[in-house]
Amino acid sequence: MLGKLMPLIFLLVGAGIGVGAGLFLAPPPAEEQAMDGAEGHGTDAGAGDHGAASDDGHGGGQAARAAGDHGSGGDEDPEHPNEFVPFKSQFIVPVVKKDRVTSMIVLTLSLETGPGGTELIFKKEPKLRDAFLRVLFEHANRGGFGGTFTHPDQLDLLRTALKEEAQLMLGDTVKDVLIVDIARSDS
Repeated sequence: MLGKLMPLIFLLVGAGIGVGAGLFLAPPPAEEQAMDGAEGHGTDAGAGDHGAASDDGHGGGQAARAAGDHGSGGDEDPEHPNEFVPFKSQFIVPVVKKDRVTSMIVLTLSLETGPGGTELIFKKEPKLRDAFLRVLFEHANRGGFGGTFTHPDQLDLLRTALKEEAQLMLGDTVKDVLIVDIARSDS
């Protein structure tokens, strides 16, 4: 019995270590980045960060936003850029074959929203997580996490299904769903 639980225990411990490392190595909050950019304005790194954070008339902000636009339809207002809202914790999805868990999928997701949508997303996060888990379990049951699960076609199907679910709940507030990180642990 213990032998069957060991892979799951190792997976959970590994996921915990991964979350801890992610939190430790995460970039500083936006306020700290803005302060760092203001202090290092004269350096190359600060100038690059400053150009990406705001459009100072030299086209840096516009180019950075255009390069970072992944399917939001180009409807982003330069004066009010879209916001990115990460979920507070990862999504863990078991992959079951023949009544046995054969692997675990760990995903980190973020939502792209229009200006001011962050608060609404945080208010609805428990319902969004539930809806997203439903979509992720369906994707797993259809075999979407088997084989080359990172193939762009598979990820596009998943991203589209998650976006549709989010828009059913929040309307056009949600512009896109970003799969920030994905990993599979086979047992």
